[in-house]
Amino acid sequence: MRILFLGDVMGRAGRRAVAERLPGLRTDWRLDAVVVNGENASSGRGLNAAQARALFEAGADVVTLGDHAFDQKDMMQGVEADPRILRPINYAKSAPGRGWRVFDVAGRKLLVAQVLGQVFMSRTYDDPFSAIEPVLKAHPLGRAVQATLVDVHCEATSEKMAMGHFCDGRASVVVGTHTHVPTADACILPRGTAFQSDAGMCGDYDSVIGMDKAEPLRRFVTGMARERFEPAGGEATLCGLFTETDDATGLARKVMQVRVGGRLSQSGPK
Repeated sequence: MRILFLGDVMGRAGRRAVAERLPGLRTDWRLDAVVVNGENASSGRGLNAAQARALFEAGADVVTLGDHAFDQKDMMQGVEADPRILRPINYAKSAPGRGWRVFDVAGRKLLVAQVLGQVFMSRTYDDPFSAIEPVLKAHPLGRAVQATLVDVHCEATSEKMAMGHFCDGRASVVVGTHTHVPTADACILPRGTAFQSDAGMCGDYDSVIGMDKAEPLRRFVTGMARERFEPAGGEATLCGLFTETDDATGLARKVMQVRVGGRLSQSGPK
């Protein structure tokens, strides 16, 4: 399978870039599956149902969320109404929606799951390692599913790396989200799992992690808040991870960072 994962879609600039560029990338890169983290699509805080529909119309097969999953209230119903939207698996068991599903894409079965980290984040979430373990155990690669992608929504690089090694050989791809800056460690781990600590964001990088620079700079310099943070509105870079897997084993054969458009150096499959 040829799988594209896109990192956190940030505000209107990110949504616009996905809408304009993803349809062409699906064709040009012969993509079988596209998973998009939509957690910041709504002005940096959550995702609403209309914006989720737009991501699917652009070519996403699955949309993952994160710690802002339910900031937009209609997503409480949205995750129940549309099974293609996933919230973190280790939310409270009473939370609506699900944290993993198996999807039929391109004639194959793709398992997508999302876990939420605990380090430097709220400790009210359940342990992500024990939450993902039974899902991986019940869906062995190359047998129950042809590929598995795990979105690790974490603050700490160490926790993301630990999750990558924990899933190594049992998932096709483990990719981090949340910090909005792409890391330079895309690789295939020893047992065959593609990994990147953070995919980066789909947003305007002439910013402070996607927000217009003025207010964050004021707060850093003066220690005082004056206005709300607002997403930067310039040309966005689509950031993510491309992985090609082997159908027989479900493990990664190729992995490459993706950066398309905007200010960052460009990268992607030929």
